Amino acid sequence: MKPYKSKINKIRSFALALIFIGFVVMYGGIFFKNSPILVLIFMSLGVLCIIGSTVVYAWIGLLSARAVQVECPNCHKHTKVLGRVDMCMYCNEPLTLDPTLEGKEFDQSYNKPKKS
Repeated sequence: MKPYKSKINKIRSFALALIFIGFVVMYGGIFFKNSPILVLIFMSLGVLCIIGSTVVYAWIGLLSARAVQVECPNCHKHTKVLGRVDMCMYCNEPLTLDPTLEGKEFDQSYNKPKKS
């Protein structure tokens, strides 16, 4: 299983990947120079990926602005926590704001709403 990263960093990494995907798709249009319609399609898809990245960056900026900032007990740096459990952005220490989860093994499923 891959190591867990903080939610904010995961979403930022996804937005950065969208930018690179957009550029690769746009450069893919070079292979179809003889067909202006295909070049237009590839360029449009690439621009849509970059616009999507901008939307994701704006969304995570809004989430980050209202996230609770706490001091990590391990590295003593300030980090932001989204949800009930999250990881420190710097040292990957499990963090929680829920007193009922203190001392329990870290599990991402604590962030999912429980179905009644």
